[in-house]
Amino acid sequence: MLERLGVSAEAEAVYWAMLKHPTWDVEEIAEALSLPDSRVREALGFLAERAMIQPAAGRPGMLRAVSPKLGLTALLAHVEAELSERQQYFATVRASIVAVADAYDNGHERDEVVRLDGLDAVRDRLAELARTARHECATFTAGNALPPTAIESGKSLNQLALERGVAIRNIYQESSRNDPATLAYATWMASIGGRSRTVATVPMRLTLVDREIALLPLDVTDSSKGALEIRSGSMVAALCLLFDQTWELATPFGETPQLDEHGLNPQELTVLRLLNAGHTDESVGRKLGVSGRTARRVVADLMKRLGVESRFQAGAEAVRRGWL
Repeated sequence: MLERLGVSAEAEAVYWAMLKHPTWDVEEIAEALSLPDSRVREALGFLAERAMIQPAAGRPGMLRAVSPKLGLTALLAHVEAELSERQQYFATVRASIVAVADAYDNGHERDEVVRLDGLDAVRDRLAELARTARHECATFTAGNALPPTAIESGKSLNQLALERGVAIRNIYQESSRNDPATLAYATWMASIGGRSRTVATVPMRLTLVDREIALLPLDVTDSSKGALEIRSGSMVAALCLLFDQTWELATPFGETPQLDEHGLNPQELTVLRLLNAGHTDESVGRKLGVSGRTARRVVADLMKRLGVESRFQAGAEAVRRGWL
């Protein structure tokens, strides 16, 4: 019944067995379903990620299946969250296609949208833009750490631009503060006049030059495939507005993120929003650019503060309290 929602027949069988026999352990479930213990444990991990099972109160080390109403609702929320991620990706692609189509239909110059295939083409274009920029370069940098090659190339290009009087603003993910190399790079940038801030999640990779040119990845999930260089005034203006609004909400490097009236820092607030949208710990970790272990720790702390037993309940309780 649940295969269309991504649940294997084995995982579904384990879930129903746990509902019917709440005191069974792994060995008893495995024997009843004629499955190896290892397969049952894999199914339990899958079900736990989707909040369909949780620790049993008063029985240390034991798990229990949540009610079908709660468990299947959590499962549906997880599937909806995955679909939402795919829709966001397709929305980015659609916007690019519309931009190209509008340029053609309205008789714009062909170079308003240029496709740059591959990482080398993007790096060459960024190097050229660093040498020709007149006023400002602004970037969104996704991920929890900058690759060493990006740091080395960025140092020479940014120093060249700053020496010519070009302002540089960078927005990183909050998790990048935990990477010594990225932190050292941001500190060095500050020493020569660059400005850097962080937010819990960066919307996408983006480079803006002189508020006239924008570079967006062809594939938001894999920037190595290349980029679109956009010169369309309306699209670049919209991206500049997104950057400016994010910059105002971001925390400068060297400062501790401010807590809101509920005692939540920006990362915790973002986690609650993701949980309310049905994201798993692993999905939360990917969004924040942190490990699954770190994401689970943050989620567990928030669940404890909210006094709830599941991730699904955490999002709902945060909304009820007015935290979201």
